[in-house]
Amino acid sequence: MSQSYKHITYTDSVKEAQTKAGTRVMAQRMADADWGADRLSERESAFIAQRDGFYLASVNEDGWPYVQFRGGPSGFLKILDASTLAYADFRGNLQMLSMGNIAHEERVSLFLMDYANRKRLKILARAEVIDRSADPALLARLHDSRYAAHPERAIVFHLVAFDWNCPQHITPRFTLEEIERLDLLNIDPQSTSG
Repeated sequence: MSQSYKHITYTDSVKEAQTKAGTRVMAQRMADADWGADRLSERESAFIAQRDGFYLASVNEDGWPYVQFRGGPSGFLKILDASTLAYADFRGNLQMLSMGNIAHEERVSLFLMDYANRKRLKILARAEVIDRSADPALLARLHDSRYAAHPERAIVFHLVAFDWNCPQHITPRFTLEEIERLDLLNIDPQSTSG
């Protein structure tokens, strides 16, 4: 049974905070209107395919959250099917914080940003770490051959729920590629911010 993002995230303490802030009625309307999708549509798939990075939140066994940025060429976070995402993981700073956290607690949150267009997609998922030797075909599917490093593992996300966030308070930022594209079109980046 599909659960909506808001039904998962609107815990009792969140509802209490909403009540104190005077936003509980509005928040409940949003939760009631939330259709509880746990499968990606073409809209989410296109958005994910264009991203060159996302934030991954995990929690350690002491309950402390950890957020890490994961980046790569646009589309490095692959859509395996309508409820599964994955990326090839490469050797990083050798701390293995996310890997250790996921080994303890598979529930994670992904935060995907499009700063230029002031859009964000929040995803709740269950993460799975698959070693290169366990599924070489999956690693080959995820690896961008233009990238010289060799993946050590695949990180697979089994979608639980997702939610689009409003653009309010997102400061527009542009990648070099976006700026170059705007320059070619003679568009002022400031005019795209609202």
